[in-house]
Amino acid sequence: MATPLPSAENPRPETAPPAAGSDPLLILATARLKAAGLRVTQPRMAILEALCRQTGPVSIENLHAGLAAGACDLVTVYRCIAAFERGGLVRRAVIHQGTSLYQIAFGPAETYHVVCRSTGSLAPLSAEVSRELQRAVAKAREELREKGYREVAHMLEFSGVAPPPAPR
Repeated sequence: MATPLPSAENPRPETAPPAAGSDPLLILATARLKAAGLRVTQPRMAILEALCRQTGPVSIENLHAGLAAGACDLVTVYRCIAAFERGGLVRRAVIHQGTSLYQIAFGPAETYHVVCRSTGSLAPLSAEVSRELQRAVAKAREELREKGYREVAHMLEFSGVAPPPAPR
């Protein structure tokens, strides 16, 4: 099958910027994608858009399920998430029962979570605690960069057994 020629309706994927009026988080994500040395492609943009819409950590399988039909295959999502993690665009938020959950690694929605070991439910930590953790992670990243480390990533997981619901 021939690749269509670029036009106003079908710009080349690697040069297509986010649409005017796009989500500011998506615009930032696109800039970070370029800064990480990754090309802007239609599959990567579809995945970034889906990540920017998430309100919490998501598995790769659920992320793929939320993409438009034919946007990209599951293997592409796995490869893109790995590249995004290396480039600092996403972070592995938690690992729940062997499944990694990811979220965008910047913007106002960055929070840390606790996983209930008996129900598997996720609960966000307070904004104050998340900000403190973000500061500590930034300090650790800076120290590692000063020591010559590259492609620094982190994973921080909290788990416990949630208290029973309060009686009514």
